[in-house]
Amino acid sequence: MFDRPSAGERTALVHLHTHADLDHLAELQELAVTAGAVPVALVTGRRQTPDPRYFIGKGKLEELAAAVLEHEVQLVLFNHTLTPSQERNLEKALSARVVDRTGLILDIFAQRARTFEGKLQVELAQLRHLSTRLVRGWTHLERQKGGIGLRGPGETQLESDKRLIAHRIRQIEKRLDKVDQQRRQSRKARKRAAAPVVGLVGYTNAGKSTLFNALTKANVYAADQLFATLDPTLRRHPVSGTLEIVLADTVGFIRQLPHELIAAFRSTLREASEADLLLHVVDASDDAVEEKIAQVNEVLVEIGADSVATIEIFNKIDQVDGALPRLERDAEGRICRVWLSARSGQGLWMLDRAFEERFLAERIRRTIHVGSADAALRAKLYRSGKVLRDDSDEFGGWELEVEMSSTEWRLLTEDGLLSSKQYATNAAA
Repeated sequence: MFDRPSAGERTALVHLHTHADLDHLAELQELAVTAGAVPVALVTGRRQTPDPRYFIGKGKLEELAAAVLEHEVQLVLFNHTLTPSQERNLEKALSARVVDRTGLILDIFAQRARTFEGKLQVELAQLRHLSTRLVRGWTHLERQKGGIGLRGPGETQLESDKRLIAHRIRQIEKRLDKVDQQRRQSRKARKRAAAPVVGLVGYTNAGKSTLFNALTKANVYAADQLFATLDPTLRRHPVSGTLEIVLADTVGFIRQLPHELIAAFRSTLREASEADLLLHVVDASDDAVEEKIAQVNEVLVEIGADSVATIEIFNKIDQVDGALPRLERDAEGRICRVWLSARSGQGLWMLDRAFEERFLAERIRRTIHVGSADAALRAKLYRSGKVLRDDSDEFGGWELEVEMSSTEWRLLTEDGLLSSKQYATNAAA
């Protein structure tokens, strides 16, 4: 293994592309700086298929080796996913540590995690990644244990390390399962309170935390850097006298987000998949805005959140010449896009208007038959909805006409308190 220095590392960046994707290269440079590296050399090239041994061809390998010597490079960062054997071969050829894109993002997440849950999630992702790469830097552990008092049943040191890592993974998964249970209980409590949950999603550094702070007056850390915040934060936001929502700030997405992170952050990302509405925050000043929207949508599909209603928030209009706050509607007349600036406050009132239209306009009216043994249900309907009419029937029960939000109605039916035989649709309110 190559020791990691405590200060910034002199780094060479490697990026191969098959078309003009210079924005990907800029993102690699920003990731490297975010991780604390000091880029001093850059090697780029074009290749149709990766070399199975070194990922790059022999010519580029020689060019990279020369750059490593010339600039006294300690770390080589690849903007691609490398196999364990490719990392091992490259390290032997370059006499420097080699880290691929996945390892780089995992390192940034390890630096950013602050809460107990966040640290556990990052450690789990790192261990899962490391478990497939033990042989890369630990080939000396293939020998069996030896010496007085150390001779075992023939297990190699590498096998022992794999077993210890697997045991630690199981421990972390159990702890995260408990955290997940607590989150589920919190979500149930929010549902009982009938407060709609709005999740903030988007590409990293799109301004999610800044928008979150602007709406909730919270003090979540926000900075112009990748993955400024990892840990999920939930706050209430009073929209009007009759509507209050819960905003959930989630981890930012990125191109080729490592699968290990998606698996480890499953409880965090579930806040997005189980939200009533998603705000897809977009950096309106970014030249690659359409590509980043597509990348976020791919991750939403992977975590099962693609079916959740979404409003696109084109943020940072204060950095776009001629851009003004405005609302855009889809073919059905619903608000589908809001242009605003979370930092300057331009257009924030339009977002509250979108919340009101989305949650207050979706009110429904139903006629419900409540039996004499269901007095508790009748009381619940009085608390959660607006009872328009209450008539007794000849069997001691009641026929109620109620009006409530679609969210409150969904909770009643999902909890099994009402069956389809108990109610009939009157009309949309």
